[in-house]
Amino acid sequence: MSTAPPRTRLLSRIAAGVAAFALPLAGLVGLAAPAQAATSASATYTKVSDWGSGFEGKWTIKNTGTTTLTSWTVEWDYPTGTRVTSAWDATVTNSGNHWTGKNVGWNGTLAPGASISFGFNGAGSGAPGGCKVNGGSCDGTTQPGDNPPSAPGTPTAANVQETSLTLNWAAATDDKGVKNYDVYRNGARIGTVTGTSYPDTGLTKGTTYTYSVTARDTADQTGPSSGELSVTTPGGGTQPPTGGKIRLGYFTDWGIYQRNYQVKNIVTSGSAAKLTHINYAFGNVTGGKCTIGDSYADYDKAFTAGESVDGVADTWDQPLRGNFNQLRKLKKAYPNIKVLWSFGGWTWSGGFGQAAANAAAFADSCYSLVEDPRWADVFDGIDVDWEYPNACGLSCDTSGQASLKNLLAALRAKFGANNLVTAAVTADGSSGGKMDAADYAGAAQYVDWYNVMTYDFFGAWDAKGPTAPHSPLYSYAGIPIQGFNTDAAVQKYKGKGIPNSKINLGIGFYGRGWTGVTQAAPGGTATGPAAGTYEQGIEDYDVLKAKCPATGTVAGTAYAKCGSDWWSYDTPATINGKMAYVKNQGLRGAFFWEFSGDTANGELMTAIDSGLK
Repeated sequence: MSTAPPRTRLLSRIAAGVAAFALPLAGLVGLAAPAQAATSASATYTKVSDWGSGFEGKWTIKNTGTTTLTSWTVEWDYPTGTRVTSAWDATVTNSGNHWTGKNVGWNGTLAPGASISFGFNGAGSGAPGGCKVNGGSCDGTTQPGDNPPSAPGTPTAANVQETSLTLNWAAATDDKGVKNYDVYRNGARIGTVTGTSYPDTGLTKGTTYTYSVTARDTADQTGPSSGELSVTTPGGGTQPPTGGKIRLGYFTDWGIYQRNYQVKNIVTSGSAAKLTHINYAFGNVTGGKCTIGDSYADYDKAFTAGESVDGVADTWDQPLRGNFNQLRKLKKAYPNIKVLWSFGGWTWSGGFGQAAANAAAFADSCYSLVEDPRWADVFDGIDVDWEYPNACGLSCDTSGQASLKNLLAALRAKFGANNLVTAAVTADGSSGGKMDAADYAGAAQYVDWYNVMTYDFFGAWDAKGPTAPHSPLYSYAGIPIQGFNTDAAVQKYKGKGIPNSKINLGIGFYGRGWTGVTQAAPGGTATGPAAGTYEQGIEDYDVLKAKCPATGTVAGTAYAKCGSDWWSYDTPATINGKMAYVKNQGLRGAFFWEFSGDTANGELMTAIDSGLK
């Protein structure tokens, strides 16, 4: 049976950042000799995307001659501070600031008129210069005397209000200098500025707008357009496509053991009547595939009549037992509930990097498992809980900035429009943090919604404190890390162009605590984690409400000091405040981790439900 512990959902430690995946490219290989005549090929550079701390670039090589090319080599220079960190479809090396991309075995041959591209991720803001392809100029003739500017970075949005927002973007580069920027909304130019920011006003609430930016140099040449940003202003009174707010809870396969929380308890607590969705956690990700997490709990364990949703005991010869059969019974009694199978989590996220290397094969394996004829009727889709793409969680992933997008695109293509595809995502709203390490904006088009893990911002992994609420709704004076709060995460996702209707806010049905604390207010020092029933430093709400009743709130989260222990957690009152935030921001709904932390009568589930009405 699986011994996977409850995930330490967000930011268990902010460890190595995006810089940790930089490849040791420097000084590996010298420049390759030209393989063909200089005038037989051209090379064109495109900046595909820019996320501030890095970018994705692409070179396209075209055979402009009359004979077949059997190999190609592109050379270029980057200014100091700009470098390639990873590459695909080419062997990329460097000598100082001079970079070389050479074909790999399968893509070196180009017939006349044919073209091939290779891509790479990079760090820094510089643009390539001095381009050569197979020893000659990249345009097949001579190097131009004045190049047009590069594409600016894809804009982001800040201070998104019902009728206004502010656009920001990374500067373009030019060999003679950038003069100004043209800003476009829905394809029409709305302004020209000399800086890299533009305030847009007079918008309509509840409306989606698409923005892009182009740069103009001192010779009045216009460069390529930036990537597009889509932003939906809040308000307008629109509801999600489902006609109501999402109310989603995680059910853990291991919870049926020591915690003795069964699917039946979802019914007896009254929660089943208030839910819209359940995420079943977790399936494993290993060997590039979706695999079973705990076969005994999932589909083999025989439940007694007293443990069963419908009061009927399992038999030894029935084709499906375990939690899957109980979920089937639950859906029969509550047909409005949709169930998704969630894969990964804190413990099993290490397999996603390998999965992303062949996303199509991974998607095939997941579809075969979720749609297994034995339980295909139980599940309405798949949830991906990758902690964290191209960043560090329990382990560090270096699969690249586009890996999450590619993975979710493959899952959507395989599962189709009639199944749900969702993802649990980081709530790190800090500058240059986990949210900036992967293309969450690009990936959003493939999901029905993101579950933003707005909890576990602070906890006793920092054994000496300072004490702080693990799920602050807003920042507050003295918060240990800027950007570690729910509103910062939500606004940053919205600023990346992710629609309100694809964002769910997370609630933890548990608290985090320290011991050795002498100060009642947040910000005190500690000596270590407080004792917990199943794990140090963490305790379920249904225990804490009696063991250490809340005495105050900070940033929309309750806290209390009991003896030398200090705990923070959400209560029905603070959940009501967070649900008001969900409605005010026009978000899709809310989700929680996880059922067994609630009281026997579903006190917190009731607060979520009533708060969203």
